[in-house]
Amino acid sequence: MHPPKKIAVIGSGMAGLTVASLLARDGAQVTLYEQNWMIGGCSSSYWRKGFWFETGATTLVGLDAGMPLHRLLQETGIDLQAQKLETPMQVLFNGRTITRYQNLEAWIAEAEKHFGVAGQRAFWEECYRISLQVWGISSQQLAFPPQNLADLLSLAKGFAPQQLAALPAAFSTVADLLRKHGLHGHSDFVAFVDEQLMITAQNTHPEVNMLFGATALCYTNFGNFYMPGGLRQLVAPFAQYIEQRAGEIRLRTAVHAITPLPGGVTIETAQSSDTYSAVVSAIPLNNLAELLPPGREKTTVQSKLLPSEKLSSALQLGIGFTPHRQYDCLHYQIHLPEALPGLPSKSIFLSLHPASDTERAPEGQMAASVSTHWHDPAHSLIENREALEQAVLDTLETENLILKANIVYLHSSGPASWAKWTGRKWGFVGGYPQYKAIKPWQMMGARLKKGQLYVCGDATYPGQGIPGVVLSGLTAHHKMKLDGVI
Repeated sequence: MHPPKKIAVIGSGMAGLTVASLLARDGAQVTLYEQNWMIGGCSSSYWRKGFWFETGATTLVGLDAGMPLHRLLQETGIDLQAQKLETPMQVLFNGRTITRYQNLEAWIAEAEKHFGVAGQRAFWEECYRISLQVWGISSQQLAFPPQNLADLLSLAKGFAPQQLAALPAAFSTVADLLRKHGLHGHSDFVAFVDEQLMITAQNTHPEVNMLFGATALCYTNFGNFYMPGGLRQLVAPFAQYIEQRAGEIRLRTAVHAITPLPGGVTIETAQSSDTYSAVVSAIPLNNLAELLPPGREKTTVQSKLLPSEKLSSALQLGIGFTPHRQYDCLHYQIHLPEALPGLPSKSIFLSLHPASDTERAPEGQMAASVSTHWHDPAHSLIENREALEQAVLDTLETENLILKANIVYLHSSGPASWAKWTGRKWGFVGGYPQYKAIKPWQMMGARLKKGQLYVCGDATYPGQGIPGVVLSGLTAHHKMKLDGVI
């Protein structure tokens, strides 16, 4: 019997945890590297002064049948004690409260109520149809984008004629979809769509591909869930699963170099130098490029990089407070009449937790994570950070969400904090934005060097949050199987 293959995974966000869990299930000897002191990357929680705040992601989607996280749980047998949300989100828009119902008919009625009847039903029905196609095809075609003959054969094996129905959308943008349904001149609706797209696609309607844009716009029409205790309880079961199968998780261990060699791949850290049969990078491409030696692999990664000017970090406020009211839902997007001081952002996203979740906050109090986009983090400096923070707090009070007098703890995080916490270049978060010049088949492939070096994460499947990065991990694992690594 051959000894188990030694495989390393770099980065313990949901992409890294996905591929590491599947490799451990398959009998590989897995070592998971994480530069932070806790796992989860942008899908976890952190402790401050009695409160657990979310680290980046605050919404949990992907547990519906056929979606990536559901498939991962089926394949591993991991059980998540997630609670389904009755109302995914409310949008506070120009004095109106718009409820993003999961039920499509209820949502169309709500959209028609606020934006008029013309074009709404056809627009949202097409978006939902496309989103179903995208998730259905994605789960069946894990070899996409194809990089060699084995991938093409895998795609052919999973091909179904109905998959061709989604092809035209790959050549179009959300701008084309708005124009098709006569909505491109409806300024209020376009503003609503743009801020909704920014949540998951990280860009606006002229740039976002129709395939990904429709899926982004309909994420509230799928099951949205809450993890009691915060998203740290999402990632913890995967870490336990890996360790129960003899896997090793090395915290506070940043990787300084990755070197593919004829006999394996060497990983250098401050603590050691180790060689593995294969390595999976689950860190951003902008970070990975700095770890590779000159050569074909480095050139390939560099050809796919996006500069800071095309990326976003975030301003996040962690607020511990005493609630003065009951809330209709856990997630609120607030549209702003003008951009925030020093930032181009025109919306704020607020995430709460059920008052009954006393793991997250002392009894009678709540933890809130508030965020907004911080574009071009490498070059955007805010001269008056206090004015920016006060503008956010004023908005929360004006919208009757959080009263400033009831705040018992407050801290804020910008690009420098994100870079320190996540290790991500420039502190950019949210993944690679969608750009119309990059078609789905031009995205970074999971196979960097056959049999040795693979990639996953929010640059190989941009946008779409947790479902997208889990899908990227499923894809990397699939291509490793095609290559005979496991």
